[in-house]
Amino acid sequence: MSYLPVAAASSDASVMNAGFAIWAALGALVVAMLLVDLFVFGRGGREVTVRESAVWSVVWLAVALGFGAVLWSWQGSEAGSEYLAGYLLERSLSLDNLFVFAVLFSYFAVPAEVQPRVLSWGIALALVLRLIFILLGAALLDSFHVTFYAFGILLLYTAYKLARHEDNEIEPEHNPALRLIRKRLPMTEDYDGTKLFTRANGKRVATPLIAVFVVVATTDVIFAVDSIPAIFAITTVPFIVFAANAFAMLGLRALYFLLVGVMDRFAYLTQGLAVILGVIGAKMLLVDVWHVPIWLSLSVIIAVLAITALLSLRAQRPGGARAPRTEPASARGTG
Repeated sequence: MSYLPVAAASSDASVMNAGFAIWAALGALVVAMLLVDLFVFGRGGREVTVRESAVWSVVWLAVALGFGAVLWSWQGSEAGSEYLAGYLLERSLSLDNLFVFAVLFSYFAVPAEVQPRVLSWGIALALVLRLIFILLGAALLDSFHVTFYAFGILLLYTAYKLARHEDNEIEPEHNPALRLIRKRLPMTEDYDGTKLFTRANGKRVATPLIAVFVVVATTDVIFAVDSIPAIFAITTVPFIVFAANAFAMLGLRALYFLLVGVMDRFAYLTQGLAVILGVIGAKMLLVDVWHVPIWLSLSVIIAVLAITALLSLRAQRPGGARAPRTEPASARGTG
């Protein structure tokens, strides 16, 4: 996969410069979109409406697909297909994160008007941590071929746990980042709008908000333990892996406020994610036997998501067989 300069092994200075320029352009685009998401969507410290969330969800989807179209025309159908498959995979797996956000906001009693700011900063930090994870994963795959098998086994194990509903309750108080913050930073009991720090008794202290967004970010990285290996089964080009993750995460805030009231209707989400992760895990284990075409991976992901959606809709009908609903997010990343 040498079509992207950042993945090329050439020592040509021009190729290296082109690779840096491409990464810089992507980084600038992601930062610009984060700023738009932070200061335009849900601005003014108010509660986000369903209509506003729907509009912005469509906007972020259009931006993500537009980037894929540019990549397709610039680097060819293989790169474009890998990005599209990776984006769709990360987007479907990120649905799990919505349940995590709901649990965390309830646990920390985050005011509705503050939640958009928490998600923005939490997602921004998660993207930085995911980039580090992606670069480390790419280095491992490049240096140790056995990493493919390790990732494949991890995905199959996670799929098994999802299918069996063998999950643990989300317990934010056990998050090591939260423990460290509470130990090192004096913190108030109450929120002060969207401020991370405030003054109490003449001293500068942290508000619970800083703990919330750090826990949101670190929890997402824990869940990335299965989503990052999954996308590496589609492409090992770090640029495409990060781009797919970035665009999937950037639209997550709007999607959360759009779906927060109907999360319990995703009756078969857990089973759908289990099938996707199982297929991707098997693909990684077969890496030396059969190179699965990208179109086949993309078709499987689309088909599973479509079947999952149809079954979930059917379960909502009067008399429909409703699947037992568990919080899938608590099963991910625990392996």
